[in-house]
Amino acid sequence: MIIKEKTIAAKTISLETGRIAKQADGAVLARVGDTMVLATVVANKTMNEGQDFVPLSVEFREKFYASGKIPGGFLRREGRLSDREILISRIIDRQIRPLLPKNWFYETQVIVNVLSYDGENQPDMLGAVAASAALCISDIPFEGPIASVRAGRVNGEVIINPTAPQIEQSDLEIVVAGSADSIVMVEGEAKEISEEDLLNAVKTGHKLIVEFIELQKELIESVQPQKREAPAEEIDEAFVETVRAKIGKRMQDILSKTLKLERAEAEDSLVEEIAASLEESYPECLEQVKNIVHEVHKEVIREKILSKGVRVDGRKTQEIRKITPEVQVLPRAHGSALFTRGETQALVTTTLGSGRDAQMLDNIDGDSEKVYMLQYNFPPFCTGEARMIRGVSRREVGHGNLAERSLKSVLPSPEEFPYTIRVVSDVMESNGSSSMASVCGACLSLMDAGVPIRKMVSGIAMGLITQGKKFAVLSDILGEEDHYGDMDFKVTGTDDGVTAIQMDLKILGLSFDLMKVALEQAREGRLFILERMREALSEPRPELSKWAPRITTMRIDVDKIGAVIGPSGKVIKDIIAKTGVEIDIDQDGTVHIFTMDAAKAEEACDMIRALIAEPEVGKIYDATITRLMEFGAFAEFMPGKEGLIHIGEMQWGRTNSVKDVVKEGDKVKVKLFEIDSQGRNNLSMKRLSEPPEGYVEPERRPRDNNRKPNFSRGRRDNNRRN
Repeated sequence: MIIKEKTIAAKTISLETGRIAKQADGAVLARVGDTMVLATVVANKTMNEGQDFVPLSVEFREKFYASGKIPGGFLRREGRLSDREILISRIIDRQIRPLLPKNWFYETQVIVNVLSYDGENQPDMLGAVAASAALCISDIPFEGPIASVRAGRVNGEVIINPTAPQIEQSDLEIVVAGSADSIVMVEGEAKEISEEDLLNAVKTGHKLIVEFIELQKELIESVQPQKREAPAEEIDEAFVETVRAKIGKRMQDILSKTLKLERAEAEDSLVEEIAASLEESYPECLEQVKNIVHEVHKEVIREKILSKGVRVDGRKTQEIRKITPEVQVLPRAHGSALFTRGETQALVTTTLGSGRDAQMLDNIDGDSEKVYMLQYNFPPFCTGEARMIRGVSRREVGHGNLAERSLKSVLPSPEEFPYTIRVVSDVMESNGSSSMASVCGACLSLMDAGVPIRKMVSGIAMGLITQGKKFAVLSDILGEEDHYGDMDFKVTGTDDGVTAIQMDLKILGLSFDLMKVALEQAREGRLFILERMREALSEPRPELSKWAPRITTMRIDVDKIGAVIGPSGKVIKDIIAKTGVEIDIDQDGTVHIFTMDAAKAEEACDMIRALIAEPEVGKIYDATITRLMEFGAFAEFMPGKEGLIHIGEMQWGRTNSVKDVVKEGDKVKVKLFEIDSQGRNNLSMKRLSEPPEGYVEPERRPRDNNRKPNFSRGRRDNNRRN
């Protein structure tokens, strides 16, 4: 067993191997405080035949026992990955994938299990470090180590790997991954911070990354792993030269076509033509020809951009495609927008619901509710493909999360706008930056629904082409520029600052100077897009859609909540059944009533007010006779509150029998004229009018307040007389 420890950012970090999971190719147990994660890595010894991508899978799993919890649900066990686990898995995947050989076609699996969680030290970044360390001490040829940290900022001070309470107070939360020399990935959200402050946080994070890498190097030095040989590329130079000669200048002609599908069809035709011409000498060479044609495609695109500053569709490096924003495109949606930028198009809708529509979250932090969600769908038809849809992909979860975080800081608080908000982006066409189109469409959709967002948000995807010391930063990249380029850098924000960021590199690192250039160019593009969006809608609509539910809010004393809910919810269910509204009651006594009918909302409010109201002496009430006695009648004049109408208070003049005036179930008006020393409510029917002229009040024997009437005897006597 080998253990290495290091104090980083005032916390002791330990990496251990050789005690747990010894049959894995690499296994590292990492610990900070009482949070522990186990990262394992295994790669098959047999290569996948016909593979054309690195078959890497990453699973980040939170074990509920780590925090002393039993999972919810019927099975009471961990099931499919939650969205949070998927997002963390993607972060780990994106930082380690570029460091594996491009022709590493061995099935490789990284599993990170959270074994212990102290509620303070977050396990995700620790898991990313452990995954890198496990790869480094395995026999897999991995160009690490690499490390990740989370950066927050509280009161202007950057904090590395903040605790959960610090994250709540932070105006910045980003994950930074890097090597000892440079940054390879950034992802996170912010509350409209400047590009300069964002870059400063990244730099601060990188300083700590270097320390995590030094800790891993100490572990590697002690283990002394024996690495497998990276697969050698078998290249038939004569075949490559033959194919390249047949391509000739035709790739320039293909890339002169402005439409994506036209370029794709022309390239497919070229591949089939060349493969057919070489079939006799090189049988079954279609895939090899396709790979060479793609390589030439990549070279021509990159050379044209670096030498001439001209891109595939004829744009300059900073030029943004034509933008067409539309709102109110769907007649029954609460809010809708169609955002089109070049050949990328997103149809985005907003739906408003009650608190009952909130998403329930069950994880190792505890149960919670999510009242704002943005979901992203990428159907195959948006790229002209036909393939099986097998649920929501990890990419869709990741893109939806980025768009969701982009708008979170501009939304109204639940107190200001007590709706559950669901935004859905359905990508209709895609040729790059569909997630950023979703951000722009979501902003317009929210405003179209009448959600009072504080500021408008737009997003832009940046690209990078490098060759030696030459480079070009591209604004609003196409799918091909993403695929054949060196960077995918997405930035979202308002006029005043950045709200979210996601950067992935396909090269080994990015300098801070180049990152500064990309951020400034992204800011200019973001502001340009905001101006185009304002042409469709410049501020939230003053009223909600007529199809959206209305919320009526009222406050009641906390000690009255039980009276409104009733035993087993009987009272509140009765109100809902009678009025057809939805009612949510917060712990602080705030009552939200949801309905499309204002009259029904007022009716429900009246019923609740009646439940919590206190009797007022001198006030007139509508009452229902509930019991008849010899000496009077009891009547319910408020929900759950009864009073006595004495026989002498029923009418002016003598009343011989209570039954001569009222019977059970009668609706009568009464006046509460007294609440006696024992809290009994005394009602009167006759005091609703003036006494007849000359009326003399007969003498009444004083009531003995210490004597309790025998109601049961009265009922028996009454029943016997009947």
